[in-house]
Amino acid sequence: MTLLYTDVEDELRAAVRDLLADRCPPAAVLARVEGAPYDLGLWKTLARDIGVAGLLVPEEYGGAGASAREAAVVLEELGRAVTPVPFFTSSVLATHALLQVGAGELLRGVAEGDLTVALVVPFSASPYREAGGQVSAADGRLTGVVGAVAGADVADVLLVPVEGTLHAVPAAEATVEVAPSLDLTRPIATVTFAGSVAEPLGAVDVAETLRFGAGLLASEQLGVAEWCLETTLAYVKERYQFARPVGSFQAIKHRLADLWLDVVRARAAARGATDGAAMSAAVAQAWNAGVAVHVAEEAVQLHGGIGMTWEHPLHLFLKRAKSAEIALGTPGEHREALAALADLPGPA
Repeated sequence: MTLLYTDVEDELRAAVRDLLADRCPPAAVLARVEGAPYDLGLWKTLARDIGVAGLLVPEEYGGAGASAREAAVVLEELGRAVTPVPFFTSSVLATHALLQVGAGELLRGVAEGDLTVALVVPFSASPYREAGGQVSAADGRLTGVVGAVAGADVADVLLVPVEGTLHAVPAAEATVEVAPSLDLTRPIATVTFAGSVAEPLGAVDVAETLRFGAGLLASEQLGVAEWCLETTLAYVKERYQFARPVGSFQAIKHRLADLWLDVVRARAAARGATDGAAMSAAVAQAWNAGVAVHVAEEAVQLHGGIGMTWEHPLHLFLKRAKSAEIALGTPGEHREALAALADLPGPA
């Protein structure tokens, strides 16, 4: 596969970026994070008018029938704006689970932008370990509690894996309570089922879905790192110290050059992860998760005092990077998995 972007991907990027520049500048995101962070109006525009909600849905169900490459481009742009929409949780993670069970009606609703879904597993769940059996099923009803679920608070349908079977639960049948979260632009919630009516959809491989999601999450992390680097570069050209731009000092140049190299490597890793291979996903997360955090931290440092303030949006990007670092497997877990996949012995 090629790591270069196609003309179709460039056109999709331009459409999403133009919309976000108009409707979702960092100042707008910052203004709403303490109230209702999700911008559902923007989500409807993205889902219906641009059609991003159904990118991974086959054409037979009304979707675009696109590949992970197109979804990755959208995630890059959403990461660049820390966009508060449920694209990753609904149109990537939950949609991948629906594709496994062939839930045509639900997939059609997702593709048309009429339905938002969420996979009810902790956002910190790893593809390399059991998520835990907090929910039980009996007589068509579910009972149990799952914490730290991303996207559940805006979902119309909750997809709950229980002992290898995926169940669909209308959101009204469950209790969803938003919990405190480091990432203000992607809330997490505690979901409680108390005899909730559920429809079994079929067998699902949760680990495979989490692996797929981890690979594409690397593209969002790339977008976060790109915005931080570009914004910092622009700032050090404008900020003067001792009658010179801060960016003209050699020490600053070296730090920025190192960050640029890290981001270039992250782009290659993220593009490679769109092939869906377990090794590619492990490589991407092992590298990109740390890069996003490091570039965001450096951006705060290089912005000086303004970077430490609530009024500047940099803290939103740092928080998104840090929360994504522990989502769907930590970098350490992905490195261990990579060593096993490559048949490399660990330390004695």
